[in-house]
Amino acid sequence: MRKTTGWLLFSLALFLAPSCKSSFEKTRTSGNAELILSKAFEHYEKENYQRALTLFDLVLNTLRGDARAEKAYYQYAYCHYNTKQYLLAAYYFKTFSNTFTNSEFREEAAYMSAFANYQMSPAFRLDQGNTATAIDEFQLFVNLFPKSPRVEGCNKLIDELRRKQEQKAFGEGRLYYDLRQYQSSVISFDNLLRDYPESPDVERVRFLIAKSSYLLSENSVIEKKTDRYAQTVVRCDDFIEKYPDSRYAEEINDIKKESEKARTFVRKRLKS
Repeated sequence: MRKTTGWLLFSLALFLAPSCKSSFEKTRTSGNAELILSKAFEHYEKENYQRALTLFDLVLNTLRGDARAEKAYYQYAYCHYNTKQYLLAAYYFKTFSNTFTNSEFREEAAYMSAFANYQMSPAFRLDQGNTATAIDEFQLFVNLFPKSPRVEGCNKLIDELRRKQEQKAFGEGRLYYDLRQYQSSVISFDNLLRDYPESPDVERVRFLIAKSSYLLSENSVIEKKTDRYAQTVVRCDDFIEKYPDSRYAEEINDIKKESEKARTFVRKRLKS
């Protein structure tokens, strides 16, 4: 009896599954643009975004001049976003914003173009190309819609993304330092200070610049030591002037004394 019941249930499932699928498939293959668009809107409202996306793909090109084009393209962009296809979502939101300039959804689409790029911003250790794009898009939004209630949130997200770029830049400088590539470390950290002068890591960066400069001097050929020790002293003086009470101050003063002593010694040796 149990086997018979099980077989009946299995047979029923096999019978119902194709019928459920065939409704969508019949729409998809119908060639009826009106039906396909209607069902696309319906699937979107039911949050069946993948099915809505599939149907929109079939009819969007037929909607030029159609009053429903705005709604269709708006939902099409959101279908990509809600299926986590953020690159395409960013593109279609931006296209919508640039195409439907009088739409009530233009501001939202411009914001979502930036936010989709924000979703693609990776951990700071990885390439930050998408982070830079997201910053540009948020800044563009702020410029286009300065009175939008979203502006404050955009500025916070820009700060968050810039902080990620700072962390990336710091990690690169620190990597050069750990690899004993001290000249590259100094250059990398100097670039960080130029690009992110308000970074919370500035004090630590200036300390590592002074230390890298000293270690570069120590490992240089004798003909370059004098100038490089002199540069190290300048770096140390700059640090002490800015952070006289720093926890690094004692070590910086030691580096300065050693650099001055070594510079004097090298100059005497070169003269002899």
